[in-house]
Amino acid sequence: MFNRRRITAALIGLIVLVLAGWFVKDGISGDDTKSAPASSSASAAPSGDAAAKGKVAGEDSGLPVKPLTKLPSQASDTWKLIQAGGPYPYPRNDDVTFQNREKVLPAKGSGYYREYTVKTPGSQDRGARRLVTGSGKELYYTEDHYKSFVVVDPSR
Repeated sequence: MFNRRRITAALIGLIVLVLAGWFVKDGISGDDTKSAPASSSASAAPSGDAAAKGKVAGEDSGLPVKPLTKLPSQASDTWKLIQAGGPYPYPRNDDVTFQNREKVLPAKGSGYYREYTVKTPGSQDRGARRLVTGSGKELYYTEDHYKSFVVVDPSR
């Protein structure tokens, strides 16, 4: 009888810990969890106002703007995957929150940016190239693992 009570108490304690951890994680990360592919796939298309004025989302960041066609062809491949919602070549590392620790991109709240691997031919790992999308429809590219970025115009 004593062992049964002990096991029951341990299971209840474990359930409480799991639930507490889940609530704490949600409270800390907010939008940090993976969003539906549809939301991330649309995240870099110019909004109606920006497109109507011929502006590229993110160009007010002060970063240089480059057409998608002037980037390596693998960036276009990654952009197509983003628009399709995947599948991504590195599912544990793609379509995840980009923290902007380097502070090169405009400061935004947690979960604002998502990152995706741009394959590097001949590289044995993910390489240094990434596309980063913003919730405000921005699209950024880095070829040097977040040291510098350009704003990407996906319509050109």
